[in-house]
Amino acid sequence: MKLLELEDDFTHLTLAPELGASIVNWTVRSTGQPLLRHSDAQALNTGLPGKLGCYPLAPWSNRISEGGFECPEGWLALKPNSLTDPLPIHGSAWQQPWRVVSQSLNEAILQLDCTSPFAYRAEQRFHLSEGRLNIDLKVTHLGEHAVWHGLGLHPYFPRTAHTRLQASARQVWLCDAAKLPTQLSPIPEEWDFQQLKALPDTLVDNGFCAWDGHCLIQQPELGYELECQATGSDYYLLYCPVGLGFFCIEPVSHPVNAHHLPGRPGLRLLEQGQSTELGLSLQYRALA
Repeated sequence: MKLLELEDDFTHLTLAPELGASIVNWTVRSTGQPLLRHSDAQALNTGLPGKLGCYPLAPWSNRISEGGFECPEGWLALKPNSLTDPLPIHGSAWQQPWRVVSQSLNEAILQLDCTSPFAYRAEQRFHLSEGRLNIDLKVTHLGEHAVWHGLGLHPYFPRTAHTRLQASARQVWLCDAAKLPTQLSPIPEEWDFQQLKALPDTLVDNGFCAWDGHCLIQQPELGYELECQATGSDYYLLYCPVGLGFFCIEPVSHPVNAHHLPGRPGLRLLEQGQSTELGLSLQYRALA
């Protein structure tokens, strides 16, 4: 498997174009400290982007119920696409090999032309500069008929007992046993990250609404913090599994199962040749 290596003065980035254009590792050059969940050879050998550092979500994020969704030209049927979930999840871009359009010392552009479940082109641009990682994800609809699109990124971050998070939101979707949203709710105190605070000890796997795109992840035990800013994303998904050494805060353009929510919040109906974009910047800073 061919891996791409990018670097700036402070950090080093490894990409796996063949595994859904995933990030394998992003580390501090001087110390080797992982800034995303560390991926070893065993993780790479699984061939699963969900075992790596970050992967793209296109042409939708998270789960879709009812076996598909309605488009102006009729019903678009979807099949489950993951062995670990009974519902179609995270689109199809993460399960396809991407090609390298260009690469330099600190930048790479990867592209995917996909026909399933409909025709679209996805592009990811990765750029490193002064300890800042910029990820830009763009999708262009290629099909003859208009289809609803959504985007997201799925980074995995290290988690220790003292990891702190700040990510302001106004409401949260409560979920059922299938992890589908049931109702919008005020944010409970233990999930309120208006101010920097520790992650909950209990499971969180929910979508948060009315986000300004800003996020701060502080890792005092690991000696750094990440200042994050998302664009094209009014929502984030927070996944905090119990007893595992990582957590996920995913910038997404729409809530879970938005294709079946009133008004299809955050989705874009794209005609042939139209595009939608989402971006994420992560600024590394060492802590004293």
